[in-house]
Amino acid sequence: MGKLVIGEVLKPQGIRGELKIKTFTDFPEQVKAFKTLYIDGTPYKILSFRVGGDGFAYVGLRGIVDRNAAELYRGKTIEGDRDDAPALEEGQYYIVDILGLSCETDDGEVLGTVTDISNLANDVYTIEKAGKKILFPAVKGVVKKVDIQNGKLIVDKAVFNEIAVY
Repeated sequence: MGKLVIGEVLKPQGIRGELKIKTFTDFPEQVKAFKTLYIDGTPYKILSFRVGGDGFAYVGLRGIVDRNAAELYRGKTIEGDRDDAPALEEGQYYIVDILGLSCETDDGEVLGTVTDISNLANDVYTIEKAGKKILFPAVKGVVKKVDIQNGKLIVDKAVFNEIAVY
């Protein structure tokens, strides 16, 4: 079903090849749910995993045996198999599931296609239509429905028009 971006390697930790990672999950310990982690498309099995008091995750991966090897992964993106991802509560979605949805108003007007989501104070969605980009924060009241099955993100037209940046 594809891969999810679940974190980024910040730096090596210690001398045994452990990596300090910033997770992109709601809770760092959710990374343990993934059987395999991928860095640059290469699969790695998790040998050790812990969450530090600083909120970062520390992971040891098979094949990364010392600090010098770990240094090569600094700044790299970590992915996991979508099928291994923890189940979400109702109303929560993975970004990968929302990208590509048609963004439409509640009266059926097509505003564009969701092409990007940035995580700032709120998630900021980027949609594109006819080469033009429109950004809007996913604040309360704007997104009325996420319909993954039919490929649609339904927004309240009045709220959208107040907050969208063209």
